[in-house]
Amino acid sequence: MLAPIALYPDALVAQILMAATYPLEVVQADRWVRDPANATLGGDRLAEALAPLPWDPSVKSLVPFPGLLHMMNSNLDWTERVGNAFLADEGAVMDSIQRLRSRAQANGTLGSTTQAVVSTQDDAIIIEPTNPNVVYVPVYDPYLVYAPWPYPAYPPYIFPDIGGGVIIGGLGFGWVGFSVVVPLWGWSHWNWHSHHIDIDRGRFGNIDRHRPPPSGIWAHDPGHRHGVPYPGASRGRFGPGSAISPDARRGFRGYPTPPSPPAGSVIRPAPVPPAHPTIRPPPARPVPAPGARSSRRQSPGYPPSFESFGQGADVRGQAQRGQASRMTPAVPQPSGPRSGGFAPHGAAGGGARRR
Repeated sequence: MLAPIALYPDALVAQILMAATYPLEVVQADRWVRDPANATLGGDRLAEALAPLPWDPSVKSLVPFPGLLHMMNSNLDWTERVGNAFLADEGAVMDSIQRLRSRAQANGTLGSTTQAVVSTQDDAIIIEPTNPNVVYVPVYDPYLVYAPWPYPAYPPYIFPDIGGGVIIGGLGFGWVGFSVVVPLWGWSHWNWHSHHIDIDRGRFGNIDRHRPPPSGIWAHDPGHRHGVPYPGASRGRFGPGSAISPDARRGFRGYPTPPSPPAGSVIRPAPVPPAHPTIRPPPARPVPAPGARSSRRQSPGYPPSFESFGQGADVRGQAQRGQASRMTPAVPQPSGPRSGGFAPHGAAGGGARRR
């Protein structure tokens, strides 16, 4: 489940995980940024346009990464699973990210490049942008980067090109560059040892004027959940959320919902033919022999929590719930290099275009 994003820069991984706990706002934000009236906004103008909108800062912080935001909206089943896993056990999710990074590093496919700096602090692998003004997001094939994938019965999911036409290098990596929108970036920091995300309260409060944080540690805000139900133990921690509100249900199924932004920021979803899910399904796995399921937990091939997508097949039939997943993708405008490997300087790049 985490394999496609574990090698993203730390701050971006944190923003994705936090935003995934607010799936309906992810849907709304993707529709908003894909509206032609908003699609051309950037820099301070984008930050100013987002300021009055009642979304969580983690959701707003993904708007400058339209390809990622659309990927999350197009694959709501994955987004909800990731968000629910993070709510259930932040520490387990963080440990899984570190295991995946360690595997890539041991495989020789994770190291500092001109796009990102990889370092180790207190036994935690840290990934940060090299250029403070540009965030490069790796586009990679988990089968190559983590090779050999240790859980063949539970293949990882592979996100398609989030930027349009990225060339995957021989080491399994390509890059998409996004300009930093300063007010929306850099307000969260991983505390890998304590298993939580630290936030800059002042900057968080500037982004979310409606609900300033009570402390410097990120905590899920049920007020941004909008009736999306919580699973399992999270229901007792954050509220029943026993039924999705009618507006939320309509939004997930692709029907128009009353716009949450104030007047002047209208969400205008346009009906278009249904699209297929954008997560590339893994290769078909062999059907287990009778009785195999009962021994899976004892099998050495059983994956640690969250590292793969489990059996994964469910997403293929469920990832079309958001209206924006049926829109023609807007082409992000990346800058900087778009190919090469996520490996030590001097590593070879190039390779064939992924399909």
